[in-house]
Amino acid sequence: MKRSLCCILISAMGLTACGGSSDSSTESPGDITPPPVVPDGLVRCDTQFQLDQTTTTSGLVFLTEPNYKSGQPAAIIATLQGKHVTEYQFNWTQTAGSKLILKSSKSPVLAFTAHDTGSYKFEVTAVGRQSSFTQSIEINVEAGSDVQVSTRVDHQVTEGNSVSFRVDTPETNPLSQISWCIAGGPALNVDISAPEKALFTAPNVDEDTLSTLRVSAVINGQSVTDDVHLLITKEGSITSQYFDERVAKTFAYNLSSPYKDDLQPCVYSNQLQQSCTISRLPLIGQLGGINKQAILDRLLVSHHWMGENFEYFLENLDPNSDFATLLQSVTAIVISYDVRPSFYWVVTGAIYLDPNDLWLLAEERDTINEAPDYRSSFGNDLNFLMPWRYVKDNNYTSYVVPRSVRADRTAEEMMPDLASLLYHELAHANDFFPRSVHTSLSGPTLLDDYFRRSDAKQLVSDQLTASYPLNSQEMANLAEVSFKGATANGTQKAYNAADISSFFSPDRASDYYAYSTTREDAAMLFEEALMSHRYSIQRDVAVTDKPENPTGSTINVDWGQRGRIGDASLESRAAFVINQMMPELNGAALVNGLPEPIAMKQGLSWSENLMLSPSTQSQLNRTSASATFTPEIRLSGDRHVKPVD
Repeated sequence: MKRSLCCILISAMGLTACGGSSDSSTESPGDITPPPVVPDGLVRCDTQFQLDQTTTTSGLVFLTEPNYKSGQPAAIIATLQGKHVTEYQFNWTQTAGSKLILKSSKSPVLAFTAHDTGSYKFEVTAVGRQSSFTQSIEINVEAGSDVQVSTRVDHQVTEGNSVSFRVDTPETNPLSQISWCIAGGPALNVDISAPEKALFTAPNVDEDTLSTLRVSAVINGQSVTDDVHLLITKEGSITSQYFDERVAKTFAYNLSSPYKDDLQPCVYSNQLQQSCTISRLPLIGQLGGINKQAILDRLLVSHHWMGENFEYFLENLDPNSDFATLLQSVTAIVISYDVRPSFYWVVTGAIYLDPNDLWLLAEERDTINEAPDYRSSFGNDLNFLMPWRYVKDNNYTSYVVPRSVRADRTAEEMMPDLASLLYHELAHANDFFPRSVHTSLSGPTLLDDYFRRSDAKQLVSDQLTASYPLNSQEMANLAEVSFKGATANGTQKAYNAADISSFFSPDRASDYYAYSTTREDAAMLFEEALMSHRYSIQRDVAVTDKPENPTGSTINVDWGQRGRIGDASLESRAAFVINQMMPELNGAALVNGLPEPIAMKQGLSWSENLMLSPSTQSQLNRTSASATFTPEIRLSGDRHVKPVD
């Protein structure tokens, strides 16, 4: 089940909306259509590339590059004679040479960049169900050129999964005349409409197959090339009605977890036929109180660093145990390079996280797939926009450095986007299965319990709507257009920003997206309240006009608020949701303690309305590289897929 398919399937079952987060985008709001691909396939290079092959006595085969250069991305690939590497779990360790940053140590493809010359030695262990192998390989790194092009990053991919490669585009020694060709392996249809990156779907293969792409460019008048390698692995047939598009290879972060053999087949498998039983994979909270190790036992990842960073987040950035508490209502946490955007899914009871919200090092970001998160053109006929942003001390808190800039980021820079994402997605899980019902769940699957609770209108979001309904039918009808693809009628097309302000501002929704479903209504209230309460990070929401080229400087605010969740008209609704999901917080006291909303200045642009409140001029999340980039405008619902009822 790729991200685009998730909610189609959920919609057919009448389940909840999925939510998510994506990397900061450089796209303009509105239409985002799939980019063109080379219709007849990417051309083959004049000269094909051949890796050196070293066969060991165990049958493990090393594929190495003829030459390794300092400062140049490189790889060593391990395969197995007569076997498929997908049947084995790999683990690489460096045993000699200057210390390297290794972020694919659990993959058959070990990618790295050596900055020092000399000898390097590695040991790899491949463990299968009935056999295991341990072998060593040594390489020598020679001095690299001062002028070179770097393409990232060599990796393994399952057949049918998305692939992305990117060329470094530094401001110094800029590249020109970038071109791509196939230097080895099968024919490929590749999107190179943005020449600095190549996007494609790995073809189906009869056996594990190596594919090599070559990048050519000109730097300071000098022609340079680089080869990047992809190991396409043969996989079992897709038999799942849920995950019916190829998913990445994942593994349990804690290899000693009692659930290590249950996670992948129950929550992220192309062979998943039906929901696993509660007895096989219960909610984390059904087994006792808050236990962070129990959470890590349910963590499924495509790269080990994803688990390490998630563990760091739980240990160091969750001082109040909010997320450890909320995670009691999921069966598992999946973090994989092909998840985009993030979502919660009741069929598996798991939360799926986009690692764009977790990376800290540039080498970690390199491993994340860049396949576009295609957003629909719903609402294009409407004549207004509703942007949002999170701010603290009149500064954006979201990380905005584009992928083209290879920079590390701090945990402080990572935290706001990840925290808001988790509050939202885990609100969905706690809407369906709050801790108060864990002991009464009877199964045999969570899906069975969901249907029983939904039919009885026992979900938190159902109770919210029954006690504190939203009132604007106009906004509800517009949400059908903006978020579900309904066709706008003549009246709706004629609405201007002032009309929308008159519908939205007196009602009790925290955000336009709250009108998409009752589930999103509850999740938005919870997310915004907790971000303000825990971090003093407030959400801006506004109604603006819709010029031909919407940017922060060109859209003008008709109405807007900073910290709308503190509005008196929303207090009872927010307090109810908080009390149902985290009663220990005392929802009424929490909401009463939130700052009063600050009105935006009508007629000024969205950007001009950033400086609204008294500021200590702190630079939360605006340090290092992020301080030099201007955020794109974000529109209501853009972190989420099409909602469902």
